[in-house]
Amino acid sequence: MRDDLMVQQQVDNVWQHMVGVICLNQVDRKQTKPVLAKLFARYPTAHSLLRGCTIPMLEEILQPLGMQKVRAKRIYKMSIQIENWDGKDATQLYGIGKYGSDSYRIFYKNDIPHDVEDKELKRYIEEEVA
Repeated sequence: MRDDLMVQQQVDNVWQHMVGVICLNQVDRKQTKPVLAKLFARYPTAHSLLRGCTIPMLEEILQPLGMQKVRAKRIYKMSIQIENWDGKDATQLYGIGKYGSDSYRIFYKNDIPHDVEDKELKRYIEEEVA
């Protein structure tokens, strides 16, 4: 993944976007990108993750980010849910909060929330969208 772009600008699908959101929680994007590249090379979709990866295997991949047990649980549960998700409200997905919802709205719905709090999302809106 390129250092000069946000994770959200470098994913192939909504599931990868949501995994990125979960992995970026309390971690610098430079730390996160190599882990995501490794994860997505092995498991590019929710379906592939659920069919070929266990939670302990996921924890091992996520270990460099810390909080790997929490992250693995969130990613696994979200992966189960996303297969039947209607695509409307991202906060309906396990482990996705305001940042993830704002990010999803910006990158997938072309909708700029009026109350974005995250500094990286604000910068993206100012530089790329405005």
